[in-house]
Amino acid sequence: MVDLKGQYAQIKQEVNDSIQEVLETTAFVNGPKVHEFQKNLETYLGVKHVIPCANGTDALQIAMMGLGLKPGDEVITADFTFAATVEVIALLNLTPVLVDVNPDDFNIDIEAVKKAITPKTKAIVPVHLFGQCANMEALMALAEEHNLYIIEDNAQGIGAKYTNSKGEKAMSGTIGHVASTSFFPSKNLGCYGDGGAIFTNDDDLAHIIRGVVNHGMYERYHHDVVGVNSRLDSIQAAVLNAKLPHLDTYNNARKKAARAYNKAFAGHSKIITPKTVNNCEGICDTCDCHVFHQYTLKIVDADRDALVKHLNENQIPCGVYYPIPLHRQKAYVDSRYNEADFTVTNQLVKEVLSLPMHTELDQEQIDFITKTVIDFIDNN
Repeated sequence: MVDLKGQYAQIKQEVNDSIQEVLETTAFVNGPKVHEFQKNLETYLGVKHVIPCANGTDALQIAMMGLGLKPGDEVITADFTFAATVEVIALLNLTPVLVDVNPDDFNIDIEAVKKAITPKTKAIVPVHLFGQCANMEALMALAEEHNLYIIEDNAQGIGAKYTNSKGEKAMSGTIGHVASTSFFPSKNLGCYGDGGAIFTNDDDLAHIIRGVVNHGMYERYHHDVVGVNSRLDSIQAAVLNAKLPHLDTYNNARKKAARAYNKAFAGHSKIITPKTVNNCEGICDTCDCHVFHQYTLKIVDADRDALVKHLNENQIPCGVYYPIPLHRQKAYVDSRYNEADFTVTNQLVKEVLSLPMHTELDQEQIDFITKTVIDFIDNN
């Protein structure tokens, strides 16, 4: 699904030199490279505070800890996403409230969110799924109306921009009260192990979070808040520092691949290509609303699972993100949920199919992939 070896080959010297600096200084934890990367990412995003941490799941948990959410507080999030989003809610003894998503962009359904808000609701976690922002303008309005926190799950959206109804743009992860991201190797900005970060423009919240990530310490052996051990190691920061200047180029390469995919599948009634906000198609040369962490089709009136098997038999990687709704996962089953409230998610899990999407895709590969998909669907 990703070609990390090909990507590394293009930036090998930069990565190696950056890692070598860490090895020579032996500052392996919270060293200069971590602080350098933090500052560089703050500049790139235009956000006041980036707090690096050990992984994206920790980032979500720490964001919630920093906000002071208490056991029993309700947190609304999307049913159609990876389990980490709801996992941390449960770990903190908060109450997850899952809602349906939009059928076209796969992001959280604003009307469903409105219906789910109760006096116990304290936060909403929109997931910028597959590389495109949720409707942040509507979510921020809800947050203001009901005195709620917005925690952006930006694990798949780094580098995307959100445009509001006034035409104002902001980077994903900088709009809500706080955001989290993951630097897992397959992400648009990925390290060579685990890594994550929290973003916020709130000075007081940033101060709390900096303590939380480091055992609750601001001064060594003085534990002022309940914390965890979640620090980005210097070698991973070195890799990220080498890759960050290439992020926009990487995202543009993904958009170029998405254009080629869309062109190949255009007009095929059983293959629904990704939709983007404002009907901009998300893939024009100047569009910045979608960074295509995944290129996800909907396969309709055809056997999606048989197609998956066929692609695998032809050595074409593919993925079903996600095969089971969170409300049906054994760990998160709850009698509060009504199947009628998840009609979109329940349909998507039967239809979605993600094709290879990375910076090294070339036209020959895309031609082979798309021909294999189309031939199978047309002949079965």
